[in-house]
Amino acid sequence: MAKERNLLWLVTMACSVLALLCVFPDLLCGKKVKWLKLVYIPPGEFMMGMRGLSQHKVRITKGFYMGAYEVTQAQWQEVMATNPSHYKGVDLPVDTVSWEDATEFCRKLSQKEGKTYRLPTDAEWEYACRAGTTTDYYFGDGYSQVSHYAWYGGNSGHKSHPVGKKKPNGFGLYDMTGNVWEWCSDWYDEGYYSQSPVDDPKGPSTGSSGQYRVLRGGGCGGDAWPVASRSDGSPTYRYDGVGFRVVQDLD
Repeated sequence: MAKERNLLWLVTMACSVLALLCVFPDLLCGKKVKWLKLVYIPPGEFMMGMRGLSQHKVRITKGFYMGAYEVTQAQWQEVMATNPSHYKGVDLPVDTVSWEDATEFCRKLSQKEGKTYRLPTDAEWEYACRAGTTTDYYFGDGYSQVSHYAWYGGNSGHKSHPVGKKKPNGFGLYDMTGNVWEWCSDWYDEGYYSQSPVDDPKGPSTGSSGQYRVLRGGGCGGDAWPVASRSDGSPTYRYDGVGFRVVQDLD
């Protein structure tokens, strides 16, 4: 009986290891799982929006911390004990997560660490992405440098890639263009910024043209989107090209 119990234990452990490797095949390569790396974003002001179209002054009055990388599948797994992603890998950004999923991750992470984590506002995201630049992209105007900074349809093979493999912006944030779209906290309303406050705009109380949340940054399956470009999605929308990064409020 003792031998049978030992054999059963070995089979159970082997099945558990195989199941883990199916979720995170990169573990076979001995990759180290990194926890959240945060970058301090100082207060400041900038011209938000497309040049010559919808630009307006915005002032971020309080500094904050932002994830240097998009939230990875390993980080999601540690907090949520699941992995909904279509593309699997420890250091790949988590994908196929809704706005509601992302905010629940922030809630649980805040509870776990005793700090306040959340999604960035639309204005915070663009301010952090620009990092003091005024060009169409944070690396200049036009496409000449895009492959050095972004995974997009022209170089990604139409799949996500491990975070942090391209060059960062001036604040040290990676993959702000491409890889996966990123949720922001705001409701989407095209007309909001014609009447929004200058200081720390947080978006409209509800969305226009239906109830949608802001998406930023573009993904791995299409063009490299300029910094000011915005898209939207239902709070329950899940897609293999959508993920997020977190903001941590200062204590």
